[in-house]
Amino acid sequence: MARRAILTDRAPKPIGPYSQAVLADGWLYCSGQIPLDPETGRMVPGDVRVQTDRVLRNLQAVVEAAGGTLQDVVKTTIFLASMDDFPAVNAVYASFFPADPPARSTVQAARLPKDARVEIEAVARVAP
Repeated sequence: MARRAILTDRAPKPIGPYSQAVLADGWLYCSGQIPLDPETGRMVPGDVRVQTDRVLRNLQAVVEAAGGTLQDVVKTTIFLASMDDFPAVNAVYASFFPADPPARSTVQAARLPKDARVEIEAVARVAP
């Protein structure tokens, strides 16, 4: 099995012992992204819409570093600090996946890293 870790400066550096993503036999497994600015490593200020936009831009950067696009994403999982944020997150999410969106799960988590309001992970199929 061909396996390689993905790392890009266009997304925040991992804050623990994990890779931004791992590409294995054409399948890309992306670690959860939170709303950190990749240049500063700090949480972006703003409401959950602003945070969701940053999360999805970070995720997009990781997928692109592996040679894919967001159209290659087949499954996402969204973790929310509060399900009350679901409509706002959903609106931003829809702008990144306007047609044929990936399969998705959304769950409320007791607490997210750095007290983020949203975290999103993804699986993509990247053509060799």
